[in-house]
Amino acid sequence: MSKTDRLSLAVDAGELRLPETGSTVFLRAEPAGFLTRDLPVLCEQSFRPTHDRLADEGLNVSPRVETEDAGLVIVNATRSRAENLGNVARGLAMLRSGGTLAVNGNKTDGIDSLVRQVGKALPAASTWVKAHGRVSFFERPGALPAEAEDWTAGAAPAKNEEGFWTMAGVFSPAGSDPGSHRLVEAFDKRVRGRVADLGAGWGWLSALALHTCDKITGIDLYEAERRALDCAERNVADPRAGFHWADVPSLPRMTEPYDTVICNPPFHQGRAAEPDLGAAFIATAARIMKPAATLFMVANRQLPYEAALDANFGHWKQLSADRNFKVILAARPKRRSGR
Repeated sequence: MSKTDRLSLAVDAGELRLPETGSTVFLRAEPAGFLTRDLPVLCEQSFRPTHDRLADEGLNVSPRVETEDAGLVIVNATRSRAENLGNVARGLAMLRSGGTLAVNGNKTDGIDSLVRQVGKALPAASTWVKAHGRVSFFERPGALPAEAEDWTAGAAPAKNEEGFWTMAGVFSPAGSDPGSHRLVEAFDKRVRGRVADLGAGWGWLSALALHTCDKITGIDLYEAERRALDCAERNVADPRAGFHWADVPSLPRMTEPYDTVICNPPFHQGRAAEPDLGAAFIATAARIMKPAATLFMVANRQLPYEAALDANFGHWKQLSADRNFKVILAARPKRRSGR
């Protein structure tokens, strides 16, 4: 059972009641049975694929919701404790006095410890346990608890030890990841011209490419997580950079294709590895490249991308490898019908 199934059952059981007045806000919203286009719920989702699924269902969704008169705020827990606490603090600030905060999540996301921590500052009015998770309900007091200020600060953008802006919930917020370092070591004069960075995160790879490769004329950063892209815009101040909030596997063929693609693709959206996601990035790279362009990518060594490389490129080779990562160069993208 998914988190949103639990919410729908809570609505059906009368445990979760939508307010008669004031807006309902759903933070980290996902498609759910109780959501309909006729229901006045403001959905916040900064991850582009999920955002677009909500939009396709006709729901009111945006990457950032701002309100101060909500009667109900639902917080869908993620795997980031700091992000969850920040969303709890935001949710409380959005509520009018006496409004309801509903915190929903699975045990595997740490919902029990999250509810315990929130409950120390704001005792839960009730809890509904269902299918390896829970929805806990809190009433917004007249004055916000003092802890909310710390929760807000812990989730806000801040500079990491390398001096780059990151924030809780984005990939590798504490610092640049080892895979990206391996990829930068492989950059040479072939990283040139118009460059696309697929899955750019908070911009470290693009920043290093611009710093080390003097033949780059422009670089476009494509990233599905809007919050990470906001950080990238602060980290990559070079006027040659462009920023695109996009679901990479859904990118169409470009009218002006790229000379180079660089990529450290994500390999999971949950807890399990999903090689198909990286394979989709490889197919997108081939689709947006010039015939003589080059792809530089890094991947976890155990992920089976060879078939995707064979299907989408006329030539590829492994430039280097260690026990954790492999760096791949691919050329001669194959032209396919369709987008």
